[in-house]
Amino acid sequence: MGRNGVRFWLYIRAVVARTYRAFSYVIERVRQVVRAIPVRDWLRAGLRRPWPALAFLVVGLLTGLLLNRYPLLVPGTRGPEVREVHQLLAVRGLYHAPVRDVYTLDTVRAVRDFQRANRLPAHGLVGPATWEALHRPLPAPPEPGPVAASRGGVSDRDTVLLLAHLVAGEAADEPFAGKVAVAAVALNRTRHPAFPSTVPGVIFQPDAFESVENGQFYRPVTAEDLRAAELALQGWDPSGGALYFWNPAKPVNPWIWSRPVVTQIGGHVFAR
Repeated sequence: MGRNGVRFWLYIRAVVARTYRAFSYVIERVRQVVRAIPVRDWLRAGLRRPWPALAFLVVGLLTGLLLNRYPLLVPGTRGPEVREVHQLLAVRGLYHAPVRDVYTLDTVRAVRDFQRANRLPAHGLVGPATWEALHRPLPAPPEPGPVAASRGGVSDRDTVLLLAHLVAGEAADEPFAGKVAVAAVALNRTRHPAFPSTVPGVIFQPDAFESVENGQFYRPVTAEDLRAAELALQGWDPSGGALYFWNPAKPVNPWIWSRPVVTQIGGHVFAR
């Protein structure tokens, strides 16, 4: 086992030990409280006035719903909730690994950074407090500024706008990571010998993108589209180096399914 593996298990052991001590303390306090409760008197009173008991039941049900809404995520957890955490962290520029359904050490590090930035206990686990902080609305992103370098004789701002229009046309209803992935596919093509070497060349290549053909490419862009284009230009690639994407719910050329699938984000499949 490598050094990182040893550190990981030492960290897990420490978390488990702290959790056990805290849980034992809570159980002991509950026992002390329960011993002091006049249960028989409460039962007699409850038969005469049932409203307090009903109120207690409603509070218990609401608490259960709250706990179900915010599941505890720890290393090794799998599911759509983990993918949502990856996307929420990626939007904030804290998570740069592929967006997947498994809670890894990359997730732990990103969650710790987020917790420190929000003055939460930096333990790397996602509980109710971290969920609440992740779901707070983001401030509006600034207008796009200079990025990377010019591509194909167009300015940096033109490149951002072209990619943002592609995002708006191809991924308007996709999650944010899916928007960045669409822009990243266009950039990946500029570095592949089978495609044009410029962003305009890739986007306007005949039959390359459906939105260019049907006019959706020219719809107004949003601040989120611009931000997705900027992040793709800065190097974030949720597609994992993909060169193609498509919606499996729509009719597509059967050939596309021969390409090695990398991942799926929202309604799009990404492949090389």
